[in-house]
This record gives sequence, C-alpha cells and structure tokens, in this order.
Amino acid sequence: MKSMNETHITSELQRICVYCGSGTGRNRAFVQAARNFGRLLAALRIGLVYGGGSLGLMGEIARSVLDHGGHVTGIIPGFLSEREHMLVEAQELIVVDDMHQRKQMMFAKSDAFVALPGGLGTLEEFVEQLTWSQLGRHAKPIVLANIEGFWNPLLVQFENMAAEDFIRPGLDLNLLVVDRVEDIIPTIDRALASTRAADEAQLEAEVAAKF
Repeated sequence: MKSMNETHITSELQRICVYCGSGTGRNRAFVQAARNFGRLLAALRIGLVYGGGSLGLMGEIARSVLDHGGHVTGIIPGFLSEREHMLVEAQELIVVDDMHQRKQMMFAKSDAFVALPGGLGTLEEFVEQLTWSQLGRHAKPIVLANIEGFWNPLLVQFENMAAEDFIRPGLDLNLLVVDRVEDIIPTIDRALASTRAADEAQLEAEVAAKF
C-alpha cells in the first residue's frame, strides 16, 4: 500500500544502482530501510540494479522490489553466484566473469547510485563511483543513505581528508547525504534538475558570446 508521500512523488529516473551489504547488520533499521526503499522503487517504476545476491540487505531490497511489482537487474560474478546465493527470481540476471565487469555494467545500466549500510564491498564500489565523479568521468548523482548514522565515521574521514588537502578545491566530492530512504529519490531529482539548469545556462552563455 502506498503512503501519502509516495502517491505525490514522480520521477524521470529509469534505474538506480544500490550498493549494500550481503549481511543485514545488527540494527534492524537497516533491514527496514532496504525494504522501504525497494517498495518505493517499485511504486515509482524505477528499476533496481544491484549485485545479484539473495543474502543480507541485497536480498531484502531486491525481494521488496519484486514483492511490490518492480523490476530487478542483478549482476553477479560467477564465482559469487553460490556464495551470495544468486537471486534467480530477478527478471534480469547477468552473470559476469569478474568484479570489474560487474562494476562497469552496473555503472552503464544506472542513472544514479545509492549506498545503504554495508561492508568493504559496499564501501569500495561506492567510493569508486565518487572517485570517477571527482575525476570528471561521470556526472550521475551519488547518494549516501546514512541510516541511523551508519556512515558518520566515513563522513568525518572525508572532512579530515579535505582538512589535510587530500581532497582539494576543484576535486570536491559530488556526494549527496540523506538520513532516510524516503528522501533519496527527491534528492536525486533535485540534483539532476540543478545540473540541467546549469548546462542550459552555460549553453545560453556560449551562444550569447558568439553574437
């Protein structure tokens, strides 16, 4: 059943890549957040792109999308298909050779990226997208879902990197942070609208400069 907020949200997004743990963590709020976000994606007809497993938060969000009539694309390396119990119910299940292929395909198939709580794999995939964005390789929105303050230590570390000039002006992190999964889609849509407005303003300026 849709909440009042869900009935008034629309989005042009087609697919969102979600990075999250193959475990559930100790805080039940993480599981609930994954389920809630899965329901929201399905309600808004936004496809889920994720790592293809059925365990942990990965399984929770994917099953939630499926249970609410949404579309799931799982991308998993062959060597993880048994360890992470590949989710065979996904409408689109792609088995690749290695982690590099997985990450490249997840990037290509997604309009934005979201990190829910997770471990080293979640952190590595999420930070790689931040790095690619920092180097100007893409401009897709990247959202950190800071459920129950899970990512607070990482945010402090980012601040420390900036204070020590390891994150320098001109190489700022294009990072969006939300505390609730209900804020993820509106935050992404505002970021995309802002980017479009900036691009249009730049184009107008370039045209004006020629005449």
